[in-house]
Amino acid sequence: MTQLQFNLDFEKIKDEVMQSDLNDVVKSSIVILFNQYMEMERDNYMANSTYERNDDRHDYRNGYYERDLTLSVGKVNLKVPRTRSGDFSTDLFEKYKRCDKAFLLSMLEMVVNGVSTRKVTKVVEQLCGEKVSKSMVSELTKKLDPIVQEWSERPLNQQYYNYVYVDAMYIKVREYHKVVSKAVYIALGVNSQDKREILGFKITSSESKEGWSDFFETLKARGLQSPKIVISDAHEGLKAAIKENFLNTSWQRCTVHFLRNIIKNFPKKGSKEAREHLKEIFKASNLTISRMLKKEFMEKYESEAKYKKAIETLDAGYEDAIQFYSEDRDAHVHVRTSNVLERLNSEVRRRESVIRVFPNVNSAFRLIGAVLMDCEESMDIGGKKFFYRSKNR
Repeated sequence: MTQLQFNLDFEKIKDEVMQSDLNDVVKSSIVILFNQYMEMERDNYMANSTYERNDDRHDYRNGYYERDLTLSVGKVNLKVPRTRSGDFSTDLFEKYKRCDKAFLLSMLEMVVNGVSTRKVTKVVEQLCGEKVSKSMVSELTKKLDPIVQEWSERPLNQQYYNYVYVDAMYIKVREYHKVVSKAVYIALGVNSQDKREILGFKITSSESKEGWSDFFETLKARGLQSPKIVISDAHEGLKAAIKENFLNTSWQRCTVHFLRNIIKNFPKKGSKEAREHLKEIFKASNLTISRMLKKEFMEKYESEAKYKKAIETLDAGYEDAIQFYSEDRDAHVHVRTSNVLERLNSEVRRRESVIRVFPNVNSAFRLIGAVLMDCEESMDIGGKKFFYRSKNR
């Protein structure tokens, strides 16, 4: 193996140290090393030393040309050796393409993690001393399109999902020279290994029965089977779509949303005891105790007119809000609410908020999909599970 011999000009480096800041010293050192490396490459290609004359030579040295290379410390200008035939080429730039890719991936990661395009351009300028246009960052993010598209269309028939959580959030998108609101449907599943997966998402004009049905049809086309339970809020269109699309599936009304709907009908003053009693109904260890607590609540407050609307709301929605009792007790805390999806929505919102208004639906799909992919990677990794079931259940 050829051993590299670098004859560094230490006097020059010393002068740089005395006259320049550290970044310039690093760049000067890199220029010396890289130029020497490329010179060695050409010597190996030529199989002779400079000015050596023999009849077997297959090419001639032909000076240098200059080329810039952008590294994490900034742009450096290199003298690239060449030959008369043009057959020689250095592999230095090929090697550093990996660094370029890593740098571009870092830029993408900044965008996905909620760093605005303007801030990304500033970070790049500070790191490399080079300005990057906003359009370049925007074009770079388009490289996410096939990755997000493939992930969003992956098959769902490799696992059975016992529980599926669904919810919608709203974003602003620029459309036909005006800003409009769009609904983002998101579905998260818990598979038979008790691990979470983001099943899919869809951006549509509004939240409706038709929109949810189309979303569920897409999930079923990818292989999703009817789960044991679907957990969501009580949006009428969503409820109807769940009933039509998932046969033999129970619908669990999120108890957090349900409690809010009831409590908003409580009197503003003097209702603390009633609120605590109401919450205990859905924290009971089993269904029998829950029904008993509900009966006690209704008997206690039914004679008070100020609780009439709250009692009617509780009685009408109670059965839909206690479906989680059909599951193991270890699963109750997770199945009775859609909190797990609310937290996911909050993470999407945190990263999306720096944009405020998406320029189009494609850009919204790209970023939200990338954020969801990023979130999924950190879900229940290794031996971690969403449900920790006790052995004696």
